[in-house]
Amino acid sequence: MAQYSAHLDGVFVALADPTRRAVVRRLGHGPTSVGDLARAFPMTLPSFMKHVRTLESNGLIRTVKSGRVRTCVLNRERLALVDDWLAEQRRVWEERTDRLERFVTDPEENRQ
Repeated sequence: MAQYSAHLDGVFVALADPTRRAVVRRLGHGPTSVGDLARAFPMTLPSFMKHVRTLESNGLIRTVKSGRVRTCVLNRERLALVDDWLAEQRRVWEERTDRLERFVTDPEENRQ
């Protein structure tokens, strides 16, 4: 997983902001225009575009311009990095808690 560290760091940085998490959540329902996304937030369009650029530069979304409308699409594959990392962490902690449980419940473990 170390080879994904820089990409994973970028994804977590992008998801650290509540506005960007809300955008990702909304795009989970399907593509939508930047204008439609921006209406839900109490900020100017240029400020909102900074969030869009952060999500796009970290690979969480793609934008496509058709005429005057820029549409955002969620890149679900990028979210798989987070899912893989969380699964790895889950395995590590389950192994640790399993060892602890054996230590606490198995008298043979306590003799060492």
